[in-house]
Amino acid sequence: MQNFKAGHYVNQGYYKSFQPNLLNRQWSLNDMELLALLSQADRHLGRLDMYSEYIPDIDLFISMHVLKEATQSSKIEGTKTNMEEALLDKEDVSHEKRDDWEEVQNYITAMGRAIEMLNDIPFSNRLIKATHKVLLQGVRGEHKQPGEFRKSQNWIGGASINDAVFIPPIHTSIGDLMSDLEKFTHNQDFYFPDLLKIGIIHYQFKTIHPFLDGNGRVGRLLITLYLVNKNILKKPVLYLSDFFENNKTTYYDNLMRVRTHDDIKQWLKFFLVGVIETAKKAVNTFDEILKLKKHSELSIQTLGPRANNAQKILEYLLKRPIVDAKKIVEITGVSNRTSYNLINDLLEIGILNEITGGQRGKAYTFKKYLNLFK
Repeated sequence: MQNFKAGHYVNQGYYKSFQPNLLNRQWSLNDMELLALLSQADRHLGRLDMYSEYIPDIDLFISMHVLKEATQSSKIEGTKTNMEEALLDKEDVSHEKRDDWEEVQNYITAMGRAIEMLNDIPFSNRLIKATHKVLLQGVRGEHKQPGEFRKSQNWIGGASINDAVFIPPIHTSIGDLMSDLEKFTHNQDFYFPDLLKIGIIHYQFKTIHPFLDGNGRVGRLLITLYLVNKNILKKPVLYLSDFFENNKTTYYDNLMRVRTHDDIKQWLKFFLVGVIETAKKAVNTFDEILKLKKHSELSIQTLGPRANNAQKILEYLLKRPIVDAKKIVEITGVSNRTSYNLINDLLEIGILNEITGGQRGKAYTFKKYLNLFK
């Protein structure tokens, strides 16, 4: 790692692009500070993975983690949909916010599809392209070659290429660079710890910037997909976008420092700290979810004859914590009148909170549950 060279600048006429060096080679690691952080990260990831195995109905809770990841990852890119808005149906979202809402929904769909695809194909360029295609479907990036590596130059920051903060490699080298990235991912001839490997893969992907749009979101998705593909996590329960968003300036500075100072160590330290903090926070969230679920079920038992239907509503809320009277009729099969009685019961015991403020078409959230993800 001491001999790491990120790449070099290439004169393209009126601008210089950065050409990263290939990754697929033997790497050596002898930095005790990095090894200590790696040991901590492995330990906390193992604990989180254990939770995902033993928590009942883990898939209910994963859907909320994915929702949070989608809103945070999109927020980094400037999308302003919050979790409450992301839970709404499309027709309930104001027209000026629908593009943002659709980007978040695409992220959720892309993550689900990619996890499913891992059952049939490995972590690969094919998977990356397919994920990108879903991500850009029907939104602002739909004309930017969804599912295809770029065929023109792009840049990061600045109003034009002339004042860009960073200019990725020229498009004619994308195929070779992404092929090298794929080979590095699956190279078993030279051992290198998987957590450090995905940290390097994320950096290199962001540096290559292989798509015209959506590189940030795909790059963050790759972290979770890699960990699941390598069986480090049995379920997709680790998402770093919240950490990156909360430390956005440091995130970009550390990525750029690799290119300017060949300082891959500093980036990997930041990345591992992100894994440690995020894994610890996820475990705490799961603990709080289980406590809230148990407390809510005890409260529901006080409802007598309506407890059975209230329990059905709670199970729904753990997956999608927003309902209205119509949805409750659908979940329970009761009449409209009974659905309103159930709503009043759940308001009274603190499971539901009304959010719309109107007399008609009221919507309700499981606020205590939503707050655990904020």
